[in-house]
Amino acid sequence: MADAQAIAEVKAVYADLAQRPLERDCLRRTECCQFKLTGKTPYLTAGEALIAANAIRATGKNRLPEKKDGSCPMLTPGTGLCMIYEDRPFGCRSHFCAAAGGPYTRREVVDLVRRLEDVDHAMGGCGPQTLPAAIKSALERPRFSNGVSATASPRSRGR
Repeated sequence: MADAQAIAEVKAVYADLAQRPLERDCLRRTECCQFKLTGKTPYLTAGEALIAANAIRATGKNRLPEKKDGSCPMLTPGTGLCMIYEDRPFGCRSHFCAAAGGPYTRREVVDLVRRLEDVDHAMGGCGPQTLPAAIKSALERPRFSNGVSATASPRSRGR
């Protein structure tokens, strides 16, 4: 699957989640972004990681910031706000945060999770990875001059 198609598919999943009839109200407190404190780290598929990596690059960064305090590496130093909030991963949209209404149950989003997994498979991904590992991998992908990353076949990655 081409990167542009994967991005479109994942963004469609995000849009479908936003249309679900469940009350959600993210107040951007970032309590759920404290991975070390919550003991929970979002897992991203290859398509989600590609969107996050592109959003990080749009901020002028080429690598994921390191956080020694165990917080999400996408929290902006000083403000503590998510540097890619509009492009945040599915897990950040649907899980973890009690202040936003609590996590969705799996039954409420399993169809969307499967669609993300289908995109991952079509991209030759190896399944969901922790947010830092998935984004680091996406940021390391070769890129063409138009800003879209190249897609290596599973065979070229040793599979």
